Amino acid sequence: MKLTLALAQLNIQLGNVDHNCRRGYEMITQAAEQGCQLVLLPELWTTGYDLSQSAHHAQANQACLVQLTELANRFNIAIGGSLIESSQGKYYNSFYLVTPGNVAPACYRKIHLFGLMHEQDWLQSGDRSVLAAVSGIPAGLAICYDLRFPELFRQYALDGAQIVLLPAEWPLRRRAHWEILLQARAIENQFFVIGVNAVGASGGETFGGTSLAISPWGETLAQAPPGEEACLIVEIDTRQIDQVRSRIPVFQDRRADVYGSPGAAYNRDCPSE
Repeated sequence: MKLTLALAQLNIQLGNVDHNCRRGYEMITQAAEQGCQLVLLPELWTTGYDLSQSAHHAQANQACLVQLTELANRFNIAIGGSLIESSQGKYYNSFYLVTPGNVAPACYRKIHLFGLMHEQDWLQSGDRSVLAAVSGIPAGLAICYDLRFPELFRQYALDGAQIVLLPAEWPLRRRAHWEILLQARAIENQFFVIGVNAVGASGGETFGGTSLAISPWGETLAQAPPGEEACLIVEIDTRQIDQVRSRIPVFQDRRADVYGSPGAAYNRDCPSE
């Protein structure tokens, strides 16, 4: 099955919801006009890391979600990206995937909070992975720092994901990690990995752009520039997954009897010496 998607690499203005939403809507319109079935926006794309204002931004983001639903239905396009969300008095960095015709969007709350950006001071962590469908293709949802935790990606692969979507605000100074880890997650799980980053300076950090679409073979299918906004269009074909897995049958050769499910080892007691 083929899927045409857009990687909407934005220069996020810290705390400026009106500006950021306007740019996001422009990117969504551009992607729809080019026949895309999905557009992916960066992490916290409406606000950036303006976490001290989470209560205010969470309320504004509700109106944004309503607008995204309208755009998804008008253009018949799926829209994804993370933003600050409020639930029962707590705040989350949540990846919403809005799909046309569906009232309730898929919602993944970031499991691994990033201490260097002080997320844990303002936000709660999520506690479950989320597998959604985009044009019939099973898609795992992840956010930025999650990229450093291969257990999550392996779980998605075992659950049947054919693609993982990852919005991010990844610093330019760790751009090499960004590129290598996206490629590694794709190679080791033999599925597509799509990472959409931000550009520009915000909160004392410069973000590295270089949004990437990586194939199950680890090839770079599309790459955005490191320092400017871009709406990058790429087509993927999920039939490539079976081709790659037949060449190197990693999932047939797994020894789950030895190492169990992802993360299982962390729940075992160490043997006595």
